[in-house]
Amino acid sequence: MYGGPGDLRKNGEWRSYHKPVLLEEVIVSLRCQPGGIFVDGTIGGGGHARRILEATSPDGLLIGLDRDDDALQESGKRLASFGARKILRKANFCRMAEILCEEGIEKVDGILLDLGVSSHQLDTPERGFSFSSDAPLDMRMDKNQTISAYEFINHASEAELQQVIWECGEETMARRIARAIVRARRTSPVMTTTSLGDIVVQAIPPGQRNRRIHPATKTFQAIRIHVNDELNNLRQAISSGVEKLKDGGRFSIISFQSLEDRIVKNAFRLWSKSCVCPPDIPLCICGHQARLRILTAKPITPATREINMNPRARSARLRTAERI
Repeated sequence: MYGGPGDLRKNGEWRSYHKPVLLEEVIVSLRCQPGGIFVDGTIGGGGHARRILEATSPDGLLIGLDRDDDALQESGKRLASFGARKILRKANFCRMAEILCEEGIEKVDGILLDLGVSSHQLDTPERGFSFSSDAPLDMRMDKNQTISAYEFINHASEAELQQVIWECGEETMARRIARAIVRARRTSPVMTTTSLGDIVVQAIPPGQRNRRIHPATKTFQAIRIHVNDELNNLRQAISSGVEKLKDGGRFSIISFQSLEDRIVKNAFRLWSKSCVCPPDIPLCICGHQARLRILTAKPITPATREINMNPRARSARLRTAERI
């Protein structure tokens, strides 16, 4: 979902919100056809959802999920013309199976997850996702959830801060950054995104700062992932989604950083195996059955033209598997 802002319609019908990445590649990967039932687990501004609805015309159905109220409001406007062909629900995609059950839908033809943070979230300062504007620390995708980045930064132990920054951000300077945060909050709480960004920058020796990206990028990523429990939710969503696919149904996931992509790749591999016993056991006793066939040996990435038009798309990776 980490794409750049931009108009999705040239005629001015849509205002800037979020530009979907790998749009046509997603439609091909899902094998969208008239009458199909599809889930967009991260509906955002409705860009992918609109193309799915167009490709499944005249009678396809789309179930759109998001935990961000802003996204549901925006996608509701953009998809209004599709009437009852779309169902929008406020929910984390890890609750996909539960929502489908509530809607009386047993199986679906395809599932799309567009991971990460949206352009709207990044470019709205008060959401507190970015260090580029001075704003209160927040980073909650669901503004109704209790724990925000502020609570975590100001109340977590140094050991917990270090663990999260390392495991969720793959930041090699995690220990120094955690120590600097704890030292700074002894004087006063860390209140804003720029305050946290400055602390991180000062914690990293000048000679070891990554010049390609801002020194605070990995730390902010780690905190956002932790606050929203993104990695655990992804694992749960893949497991529940596989069981809700019809035979021949497609599961497509767009990731934007290595942690997400690794989870997707490993989960698809696990679900494609007929045996998961340890290699030293001579006879299979696990009873595991393959549920997926991997369709993308290597992830699909954006073409140069798309990256030139939308630089935030450069790290997108699309993986697809088919239910068997």
